[in-house]
Order: sequence, then C-alpha cells, then structure tokens
Amino acid sequence: MIRTLDLRGTKLSKAGYQRAIPRATLDIAAAMVAIEPILKRVKNGNEEDLLELAEEFDGVRPIQIRVPQSALDQALLELDPKVRTALERSIERIKLVHNDQIRSEKTTRVVDGGTVTERWIPVDRVGLYVPGGRAVYPSSVLMNVIPAQIAKVSSIAVASPPQKEFGGLPHPTILAACALLGITEVYAVGGAQAIALFAYGMDNLSEKCDLVTGPGNIYVAAAKRALRGAIGIDSEAGPTEIAILADESARAADVASDLISQAEHDVIAAAVLVTNSEKLAQEVINELTARVAKTKHSVRIREALSGVQSAIVLVDSIEQGLDVVNAYAAEHLEIQTLNSVSDSLKIRNAGAIFIGRFSPVSLGDYSAGSNHVLPTGGCACHSSGLSVQTFLRGLHYIEYSKDAFVDIAETVITLANSEDLPAHGEAMTARLENL
Repeated sequence: MIRTLDLRGTKLSKAGYQRAIPRATLDIAAAMVAIEPILKRVKNGNEEDLLELAEEFDGVRPIQIRVPQSALDQALLELDPKVRTALERSIERIKLVHNDQIRSEKTTRVVDGGTVTERWIPVDRVGLYVPGGRAVYPSSVLMNVIPAQIAKVSSIAVASPPQKEFGGLPHPTILAACALLGITEVYAVGGAQAIALFAYGMDNLSEKCDLVTGPGNIYVAAAKRALRGAIGIDSEAGPTEIAILADESARAADVASDLISQAEHDVIAAAVLVTNSEKLAQEVINELTARVAKTKHSVRIREALSGVQSAIVLVDSIEQGLDVVNAYAAEHLEIQTLNSVSDSLKIRNAGAIFIGRFSPVSLGDYSAGSNHVLPTGGCACHSSGLSVQTFLRGLHYIEYSKDAFVDIAETVITLANSEDLPAHGEAMTARLENL
C-alpha cells in the first residue's frame, strides 16, 4: 500500500533528505514541446480555433467560448441550497483572513525634504484558471477571486474547461461560485489554450491579462512556464502533496484519513508521514488498508499511496523529523505531535501549516479562511501561497526638494563615475548649474 523509508540512525543534509524522499516525476520539458503548437495557434487564431481545441481536448464544442450571463445566473439559481450556504460561509471566512493582508502606504523621510513613499498598486487585469478534470473545484474560484477582489483588481476573468455533460459549459457549480462573487467574465476554455488566451488576448473576445493564477495539470504548468514574461504567474503548480509530522500522541485513524484525502486528488499526489513512532507507523498502515478499500476513489488513491512520491518515513526523534519536513517543504504540512504548537514554530518551509488534531488539510482546502493555492514540488522553500499580495505591486514614489538634492548630488556623481556611467552624473550636474 505505502512504502516505509527508515532514516533512523542517519543525519543528512537538506539536499540529502530531499533526495531520500523523491517526488513524482513530471516531464515539463516534454509537455512544453507538446503545447508549443497550441500556444502558436491561439496567439495567431480566433474563437474558431478555441472551439476546435475544445473539441479535440475536451470532447465537446461549446456554443461559444465566453459563458453568457444567463448561464451564470441559471447556475446560481439552480445551485443546491446546502452547497450555496457552504460556499457563502467559506466566502465569509476567506474574506476575513484576506482582508487582513491589505498593505498600507508607507512614507519614509530619508532627510529633510527627501521622501520615498511605497504604495501598493493592483495589477490591471488578471486571468484566473479553475481546473475541471477528475473533480470540480468551486473552492478554487473562491481562493483565486477573493484575494484579487480585495486587492482591487479592476478586471478579472475566469477560465475553466468545457464539460461534455453540461453542453460545453464549465461545471455549473463553478459558474455558480463565479456568480456568487459577482464575476461576469468567464470562458469555457481549459488547459494550455486557456493560459495562452489570457497571455495573448484575442480580438473580439478577450483582452490580454497581466497576471495568471490558479492550479492545473502538467500542460497548464508548462504553458505558464512558456509564457512567463508575457504574463506574470503565481507558480507552476504540480501535483498536490501532504506531509504529516506525528508522534505517538497522534491517532492513526486521523493520520490515515488525511493521507487518503490528498491521495484522492491524483494518482501522482504525494502523501508522506514522518514519525518517530514505529507503533504509529504500523497502525497507520493498518488503517490505510481498511479505509482505502471502502472509499469512493480507491483505485486512484491506492496508486497514489503506492507511488514513489508517497512514504512513511521513520526518524529517531521529532527534532530529526522537523529537519526532514523542512527539507521536504510540503504544500500542506500537518503537525500532530504532543507539542504541536511549539513544533510548528520550528517550521520554515511549507505552503501552509495545520496544527493539531482538529486542523486537517481538508479544513484549509475549503473553509479555514486560509488560501489553498499553495507552492508544490518543494517550492515552499522560496515561494508563498496565493494572497492579496500576489495581485499587488509595490511602487516607490521619490520626491526630493532642492536642498535635499544638493545635499546628495556629490555622492551620486561619485558613484556614477565609479561605475563609468558619467552621463548619470551629468544628469545631476545639469541641475546644479541651473539652480
């Protein structure tokens, strides 16, 4: 069901631990070659090309690429009231957390008469991608749209793959989530072609975007890599992953259920338990054996758990376990230890940290208030999850008076000459000559 990796009696470097716990292999280079003709076709094409690509890759030809407002309204009208209530409760909590991420303007007085002000300016237009493969993700609508709205992005577009069973429209729950949040610009387009549409724009259909966010499959990740520069991106999201640091105080049923919950996403999803308790490890294996057989997506889950990217890792101590999970830098990291709060404070690298028994990853996926668009593949060592900050740029506004300029002029001229850029200094002396 899941392999056991025994790291007891060893002390490895960060890179050593990373090599010991491999992730699923993704051939992004091959995917980039595969999508190249798609990107060119969208760049030079029109809506007919997008409709033909939908037929080829999604098995359905939408009536039109832009989803009509009537379809958005109808999806919201027909949304299961229980699902609507759940979405609305989640929206409230996500807004609460993300409203506290708003950046304030700050003016620094460098000298009398010389100030630098940093103001946070939203990007003009964003394209938000919501996947629609094995599962439907209205939660991803919430996680992408809400921080963009709080950042005051003035133009927001959403793309999600057309679905054969819904006549070429994206899944109605995704459309309903867009309608709940007041999003009116939605496109029935998926995969690399959606990213290309956002990156290039298309006459009479969609304006070019400045930034694209949201998770997707390997072809979406490849398109983001290929088009980065033409657009800003949040990350090249890979398969989902969970790591759990646990000791003998953890309950095997909880741990096993949480591993299964993320393995449910994809056959290459990663599920890793790091523990200093051999007893817990065996109990988790027993729970996995019993629970996987009973769950709906058992075939997919079993393949994910038995893959090279999943493992139960035995360590000598929680301290060693902390070194392991900091090296692994999981997208989702649960801390289920006797001292979970203090242990969590020793974490440096993770997309999001879930502390204690009653903070499972599933809570963060939907309704904790945190964002679930998180760095994968070890990128948590250098990147953060999606936030209001993702949609903002810090601009510096520099204003010096005449006296403050004169005071610093010689310093600037000296540095300019030291770099053999005399014209930079001359831009200063020109003003000194005409005070």
